[in-house]
Amino acid sequence: MDGGIEVHELGKTYAGTPAVDGVSFHIAPRELFVIVGESGCGKSTLLRLIAGLDAPDRGTIRLHGETVAGAGVMVSPEARETGFVFQSYALWPHMSVRDNVAFPLQAAGMARKAAAEAAEPHLRTVSLDGLAERRPEALSGGQRQRVALARCLAGGARTILMDEPLANLDPHLRATMERELLGFHRSSGATTIYITHDQREAMALADRMAVMRNGRFLQVGTPQEIYDRPRSREVAEFIGHGAVVPVRYGDHMAELDGVRFPAEATAGQAPGDALAILRPEAIEILPGAEPGALTGTVRETFYRGGTWEAELELAGGAVLTLSHGAPLVPGQGVCVRIRHGWILPG
Repeated sequence: MDGGIEVHELGKTYAGTPAVDGVSFHIAPRELFVIVGESGCGKSTLLRLIAGLDAPDRGTIRLHGETVAGAGVMVSPEARETGFVFQSYALWPHMSVRDNVAFPLQAAGMARKAAAEAAEPHLRTVSLDGLAERRPEALSGGQRQRVALARCLAGGARTILMDEPLANLDPHLRATMERELLGFHRSSGATTIYITHDQREAMALADRMAVMRNGRFLQVGTPQEIYDRPRSREVAEFIGHGAVVPVRYGDHMAELDGVRFPAEATAGQAPGDALAILRPEAIEILPGAEPGALTGTVRETFYRGGTWEAELELAGGAVLTLSHGAPLVPGQGVCVRIRHGWILPG
């Protein structure tokens, strides 16, 4: 494969503990690939290895067809045509917006005036051409982030690496910046790797995503694939809301507390005892008992802004997650129908 980013069996160990442990993946040119995982899972280390800020202990990295790390090869960060966007933005406080964006051009030997002129189209790309004379202290957090993005473009980055770039922003601004980042990615033509611990953010932005834990990728796929068809209990419980419950599976049906409902599974799934992930949107609250219904008692309720979420304990002990437009009361008896479930492989 040529183009994009290829990583094969990449590993990095610190003090005897693997931070990145045999990771392999391929990212297509112009793709926005998001890596999501808890703090300490190895995602920042992986990004630093791709950028060339750290050297891997094993494995290879290819950027746009060129090997930049591998056996006997370690290309310097400045020669990899990558732009790195940090949480802190890393802007020069004494420079104007224009000069911050022009800085990598000047560092490459371009004259100051020519670099300032060359920075203009990149400022327009991120809609900051009207603020070119301001200094970072006079900008909002979102505007500073856009300066950092424009600087990546000015540096000729074909690969852009983003290390939790929205982590320091207020929640309302994060939603706005998600839209701006998507627009930036599409207009830049760059291949982008974006890391975050926020699963909602990952699913909103990614063309494809990887769920990472303990230095390894648990699953790679589109956000919908990973949400609808997780490959393990770890992924099912980390991505989205829902309940993992023991069922009896066979012939595309699952049985819970004596009630059968449709269930999808991977090809070759053996009949018998299994685990199913049941998402809230696949559970219907009924007005009363009826054939095919399950009965339970509400344990806790949570208001999620526009909807209520509840934990429902069934007679057999399994606990489901419900989503409802009206509040449910702890201790209340509720009847539900399960429309469908997903059988976790294994």
